[in-house]
Amino acid sequence: MEFDLLKELVSISSPFGKEEEISKFIASFLEEHGLEVELLPVEGFGSNVIAHLPGRGHTVVLNGHMDTVNLSPGWTKNPYGELEGDRFYGLGSADMKAGLAALLSAFVEMAELPRKERPTVIFTAVVDEEGYSRGAWELIRSGKLDRADVVLVAEPTNERLMLGARGRFVVQVEVFGKKAHAARPYEGLNAIEELGRFVGSLWKIRFRNHRKLGAGSYCTLRIEGSADGLSVPDYARAIIDRHVVIGEDWDRVSSELLNLAERVKLKGDIRVSKFERPTPDMLPYAVRENDRFVNIFKSVHRTVLGGEPEIIYGRSVGDFNYFGTYLNKPTLVYGPVGGNWHGSDEWVSVESLKRVKRVYVEFLKALV
Repeated sequence: MEFDLLKELVSISSPFGKEEEISKFIASFLEEHGLEVELLPVEGFGSNVIAHLPGRGHTVVLNGHMDTVNLSPGWTKNPYGELEGDRFYGLGSADMKAGLAALLSAFVEMAELPRKERPTVIFTAVVDEEGYSRGAWELIRSGKLDRADVVLVAEPTNERLMLGARGRFVVQVEVFGKKAHAARPYEGLNAIEELGRFVGSLWKIRFRNHRKLGAGSYCTLRIEGSADGLSVPDYARAIIDRHVVIGEDWDRVSSELLNLAERVKLKGDIRVSKFERPTPDMLPYAVRENDRFVNIFKSVHRTVLGGEPEIIYGRSVGDFNYFGTYLNKPTLVYGPVGGNWHGSDEWVSVESLKRVKRVYVEFLKALV
């Protein structure tokens, strides 16, 4: 079932902001299997799909996102599905329609069991993961997951178990200089040159080190400024990525940037602010490696696949950050083997998809 589902999901174009069709398909699929479905509208992005399966024992949330990035140039395979050996190619095949297919298949299999042999399961398929996580945030904000004990996210991890991830701030740095004639630059203050000197010194900032998440990082994403005719530019702006670990908050980030400006003797005025986003900050999280749900997952993995999964921690962000912080539930991320995520000729292993689905089913059974 999971491979057939994967083919169907990949055949439906669903770049973020255009998830209506895939949302309807998933809702119809669940209804055809006798399951009650709820649609949670997310303005401008279609609807999240939610299905509730009562059981006993723990309550587990299964989560996957329906959206993909936009189609990039350079594809040599059919971006809407092509099988070659063990590799199934397609836009979003690995990130993360394979994981979504495995969750759907496992959820339907759970529905066929007597209530006493399954946990309470909440299946969720969300929109806009590739943008601003509007779907995940709306889901958390709705309160529909408040009674959850654990969240399982099916992002592609190459069959490794991810137990946390760094967080992220997007920072806007503005420098204000002084305008003058470009033939006499010494009479003004060049904001572009000062900002360039500043971002070229970001490497001097010392990061906090977390024993699981490692250290944070800076990356300048954009720098802009212009002159008014033959003039010294008096304004420049940079957009800078700052990945953070536990213990690093916005106050720390803004302070370290202002301190750097003093260290490099930046001329002119500087303003540091968050780049505005429609959803809350993506904060870092980590799950204890001896957490009871982690131990259950390890035991199941050992039984099904013959060994415990490698434990990893994410370098970047996703919906899992929201579940691990704002929902504040143990959030396990585990998905199939694949490659070329967000690029041309994205692919996923069919055999890995099947293995991952088996692990999901046995993990759910073990939660009773």
